Amino acid sequence: MTEQATPTAAQKKSVVGQVVSDKMDKTIVVEVSRRVRHPQYHKVVNKFKKFYAHDEKGEAMLGDTVRIEESRPLSRLKRWRLVEIVKKAEQLEKVTA
Repeated sequence: MTEQATPTAAQKKSVVGQVVSDKMDKTIVVEVSRRVRHPQYHKVVNKFKKFYAHDEKGEAMLGDTVRIEESRPLSRLKRWRLVEIVKKAEQLEKVTA
């Protein structure tokens, strides 16, 4: 008999998005965009989805590009966890006059 290939725990969904909120404790909100063609008008449109992700160390800041992966439910809304920060956001310096 041949064995069927079954997905293992290491094969979790992973998405890349931008942090739109980091005001909660150990939680970030990540907005993921995707481009899809409209079924009737055939114009390419951007669709957005927000995911609540667990950030244990509080590393991710507003505007960072991050990679998150699915996990067990951590709270009512959190089903994702932060894997890595792909790109840090540029911080604007305050100009004092």
